[in-house]
Amino acid sequence: MLEFPTWKKIWLWGITLAAAIAALPSIFATAGVDWPDILPEPTVNLGLDLAGGSHILLEAEPSQVAAQRLENMEEAVRTAMRQAEPRIRIGDVSTQGDQLSFMLDDGSQVDRARELILPLMNGTSLQREWDLQVVDGQRFILTPTEAGLDNAVTSAMDSATEVVRKRIDGLGTREPTIIRQGDTRIVVQVPGLQDPDELKELLGKTAKLEFKLVDQRALPADVAQGIANPGSQIFPYQAGTPQEGLSEAVIRLGGIQGDSLIGAQSGVDPQDNRTPVVNIQFDSQGTERFAKLSTENVGQRFAIILDGEVISAPFFREPILGGQAQISGSFTTESAYALAIALQSGALPVDLAVVEERTVGPDLGADSIRKGMIAMLIGSIAVIVLMIVTYGRFGVYATLALGLNVLMILGIMAALNTTLTLPGIAGFVLTIGAAVDANVLINERIREERKRGRRVFAAVENGYKEATRAIYDANITNFIAGVLLFLFGSGPVRGFAVVLVIGLFTSVFTAVALTRMWVAGWLRKTRPQDINL
Repeated sequence: MLEFPTWKKIWLWGITLAAAIAALPSIFATAGVDWPDILPEPTVNLGLDLAGGSHILLEAEPSQVAAQRLENMEEAVRTAMRQAEPRIRIGDVSTQGDQLSFMLDDGSQVDRARELILPLMNGTSLQREWDLQVVDGQRFILTPTEAGLDNAVTSAMDSATEVVRKRIDGLGTREPTIIRQGDTRIVVQVPGLQDPDELKELLGKTAKLEFKLVDQRALPADVAQGIANPGSQIFPYQAGTPQEGLSEAVIRLGGIQGDSLIGAQSGVDPQDNRTPVVNIQFDSQGTERFAKLSTENVGQRFAIILDGEVISAPFFREPILGGQAQISGSFTTESAYALAIALQSGALPVDLAVVEERTVGPDLGADSIRKGMIAMLIGSIAVIVLMIVTYGRFGVYATLALGLNVLMILGIMAALNTTLTLPGIAGFVLTIGAAVDANVLINERIREERKRGRRVFAAVENGYKEATRAIYDANITNFIAGVLLFLFGSGPVRGFAVVLVIGLFTSVFTAVALTRMWVAGWLRKTRPQDINL
């Protein structure tokens, strides 16, 4: 237990110094001292409560989810009836009154139509999501159930939360807090972002991208008056485009949705190497559909629609078979980059409106850091005095281990790009108080061994051996608690859990491994006949 070969000493000191050195950039930044530019600069990120930043509250409109479900069901029903053998013809399709209704041309096909529709009604939950009625012998009415709508809203909000997370990660910000609040709200906190305008613009963009065929039958005069042919709908051109103020009529169903995208990057038009564009890539299914759409409609126009506005409406001059396309419009470099992030992260399944906005200044954080440092300093001095007075040399070793423990926690947090929050500072102070617990157990065990008459070497060896078991047991239970706090907590709770878990590892390492190495070296060098404990 007290044998420490040279390789083991090098290994222990190497880990200690590496973690401690990683803490230096953070210490320099706190002290206002410039860190050399040529050296790596891992620093501990500060949370919203310490560094300030932006806080916004987003709210969704559930009625959009209901409307989208009706549209999806309509397209699924049309596809199923069209692909049936023989084909089942339907008409008088309506989505009025929050329900889908349609009429069969042939009343004798009711049973076949019902068999095709029933699989489309089955949701992923055990609850029924649609009610089906047949009235007047030929008219089908599909009505979404309350449970089905609730499941759809929950699923949409879960997806929206993940999309928001991806978009914020695309900005390069670190450790944002993104949590659900209630049924239709999402709280977003981004540390270090003092101007929320960029964040609001990014999160307020639904980024619903669609490729739809232009209705060739539509008359310009009718489109200008907002009159669309049956099966078509009208979208205005996006502001800033050459056609601003005009509108375009497109075929409502069919086309390709942006959820088939697997990549989006901002760039420049290869024809002039200057105009900002967004290059997109479809997945295999989207590639197949885009190839089919472009092959069957060569010479016809298709509209590129983003969030209900037409960006452009070019011609299919030739089949597009590679699954790659280019979106060009009145983009700036910044807007093309923002659109690429939004498309890459996926479209929001529902619009999110900003209902609350706050900018948190760093003043409170600076005061918290100052008071936290004062609390940490007072606690450290009290612990150091108590340990040295009580255990002498062994107390000095515990004090050195405590100082290295703090440096190692900072260094590991910086290396892992974790975030320090106000509860994290509380975790730091708690770690300082608990870090010497292991040394207290060890020293008291050595005292007991000496009282039993064991020699110095045997007492120290047994003291470390026996106390280490209790130390490991205690820290394993704390580790389990910390992991559970991290997995099931959010925001401040996770900040506390991060410091707690890292502190457990560094405390055991410094209090057990390092102090044992120091004690072993002192014993072998001086070979004392007694120790003052």
